[in-house]
Amino acid sequence: MAERKIIFLDKDGTLIPDIPYNVDPTLIHLYPGVRAALPLLQKAGYEFIIVTNQSGVAKGYFKEEKLQEVRDKMEKLFAHAGVPLLDFFYCPHGNNLPGQKGCGCRKPSAGMLRRAALKYELELQDCWMIGDILNDVEAGNRASCKTIFLDRGNESFNDVGYNEYRIPHLYATHFMDLAHSLIYYDKKTKKHEKHTVDTIV
Repeated sequence: MAERKIIFLDKDGTLIPDIPYNVDPTLIHLYPGVRAALPLLQKAGYEFIIVTNQSGVAKGYFKEEKLQEVRDKMEKLFAHAGVPLLDFFYCPHGNNLPGQKGCGCRKPSAGMLRRAALKYELELQDCWMIGDILNDVEAGNRASCKTIFLDRGNESFNDVGYNEYRIPHLYATHFMDLAHSLIYYDKKTKKHEKHTVDTIV
């Protein structure tokens, strides 16, 4: 498989303020710090894919076609930061109800990440998932990615029981701090792996 490193990014509440069911591009703006941090992560060898739950489609709040306008706006915001947005995956399905089988793509399921892995021939253990709620963390961990919980105060911590998949590798409260922590983690991990190989040899 190709050696390609991806950062999967939740959209609402992580990259942009969470306006429920918003598909108006004029209301979409990056949080402070995101624009400056993206080039640092790109320089570290990462590409970016957005993975977002969009149950507003299933609930009839907007047509699925409106998400193309959202994608176009996100691509423009990334371009203004000097980095490309590689792809944009979304789940248009509703909330998984008790007793019903889930769609498999809505986070905390890992379907969108696994679809991306097939499309781009990714080794998911070399990728990261970043989000502002534990469902994002769980999706990333279920896909074998490394995960970051970006605490913007959007997680209630009482909606779903805890399990091993809801424990992030890193925790941050600001996107720039998140970027520095991710880069440091990768360097530290690579140094440890090299030391281990040298010791064995």
